[in-house]
Amino acid sequence: MIRWLVIAGAWVLGSASLPLVFFVSAWWLLVTVIVAAIAMVGAWDLLQRRHSVLRNYPVIGHARFMLERIRPEIQQYFIERSTDGTPFDRDTRTTVYERAKGTKDVEPFGTERDVTATGYEFVTHSLRAHPASDDTPHVRIGGPQCTMGYDIALYNVSAMSFGALSGNAIEALNGGAARGGFAHDTGEGGISPYHLEHGGDLIWEIGSGYFGCRDADGHFDPGEFAAKAALPQVKCISIKLSQGAKPGLGGVLPAAKVSPEIARTRGVPVGQSVISPPSHSAFCTPLELIDFITTLRALSGGKPIGFKLCVGSRTEFLAICKAMIETGITPDFIIVDGSEGGTGAAPLEFEDHVGMPLTEGLMLVHNALVGTGLRDRIKIGASGKVANGIDIIKRLIQGADFTLAARAMMFAVGCIQAQRCHTNRCPVGVTTQDARRARALNVPDKTTRVYNLQRSTVASAQQILASMGLDDFCDLDPSMLNRRIQGHRTMTYADLHEWLQPGDLLTEDPPTSWLRDWTNADSSRF
Repeated sequence: MIRWLVIAGAWVLGSASLPLVFFVSAWWLLVTVIVAAIAMVGAWDLLQRRHSVLRNYPVIGHARFMLERIRPEIQQYFIERSTDGTPFDRDTRTTVYERAKGTKDVEPFGTERDVTATGYEFVTHSLRAHPASDDTPHVRIGGPQCTMGYDIALYNVSAMSFGALSGNAIEALNGGAARGGFAHDTGEGGISPYHLEHGGDLIWEIGSGYFGCRDADGHFDPGEFAAKAALPQVKCISIKLSQGAKPGLGGVLPAAKVSPEIARTRGVPVGQSVISPPSHSAFCTPLELIDFITTLRALSGGKPIGFKLCVGSRTEFLAICKAMIETGITPDFIIVDGSEGGTGAAPLEFEDHVGMPLTEGLMLVHNALVGTGLRDRIKIGASGKVANGIDIIKRLIQGADFTLAARAMMFAVGCIQAQRCHTNRCPVGVTTQDARRARALNVPDKTTRVYNLQRSTVASAQQILASMGLDDFCDLDPSMLNRRIQGHRTMTYADLHEWLQPGDLLTEDPPTSWLRDWTNADSSRF
């Protein structure tokens, strides 16, 4: 309301100064022109629907776009200071924005990267390259115990809760998912009306707070779960064991963001900070986790059940594998979250130094399942900084079957990384429950951007695959991804890392490098 009053005041002032040009001094014409220009720009900013910054900050918001045009120094300065220490580089961020907007995402004069730097990675192309396929790739999720399998897209929306994100942001993400035929992970905050508005496919995430399926004491409520799991939009259920940005900590939603609407969705008191427990109360051991998976599968009518984790101890994950072997029961999917993942509220030490990065965690989970003979029953998702086609290719080579992205999708709905997520004062309406700020996020426009980003990113991955001379993503293998070790020396992932063969851990002589952890793994305790 204040914005409208200021702009209206500018119109009044401009109109009032016009007579002074004729009766006082011609110099008043300059004042009139300046004030009228401000009034016209401000009115346009308030009415346009393309830029959230300008809707919330008319006129002065143009300063941001002016700074972004001064590249690369000033733009890169702000990018590096508005991330969690492992930022998307300028080129990646620009690519995400351009693909979301449906504009050209090619650059002249070649790469700006130092291809001789240690750690530089590249894939092997082929002289057998061919045009990319027009088919839309999907991965079938559903193990032996699943009766309602789901074909998940190659690139999906990762976990971001209603509460952490505004209703408009959730609605735009789900609208994009519905239009593009990919999945939208709800995050642990429950299923809100905004998740259901457009009918997009949902991965319902169940965290340690059991939001949306909890009783008065905060414990799991089977009846509440069954009612929501029956929703046709819910295609999969994911048990959140840990989160990449803060493994070992529960989720945090500051009191300022717990509106009546949030409270209804989560089943919590209004205006009180919501802190999830660091671990689940429904299970305490690997075997109990498997029992919980069985319970959810039955209550959901046979829908795919999996879990998400940021890998910590290899022994603990192997303990889960042993529980699967002992019971013969397996999850349908496992989502691996990297420690480099983002969040709106977490201690810096956890963001920077706790948990396993996605590459290591992904390869560990893949190898553990291969070594225990379980890999063909369980699909693996990779969640963490998947922003473009080459990211998808790399994650599939490292062991994933499908991918999910959070930050790139936030860029698509307008995030500018202002780092105000926890204050409820997001300047573009993405991470706020303030209705005045959230209105700046235009749902139809951002829905299209989410759809554009997913479609273009998958198309990029398909084109890279074709340039490698391959017909199917299943044909990718570790020998195709190269990493510069030092100087002019490079190694493929096949030679750089250990890759187990099916059943290696079940033999009388398991690989030496895995022996201690495999021996110590106990299905009766984490």
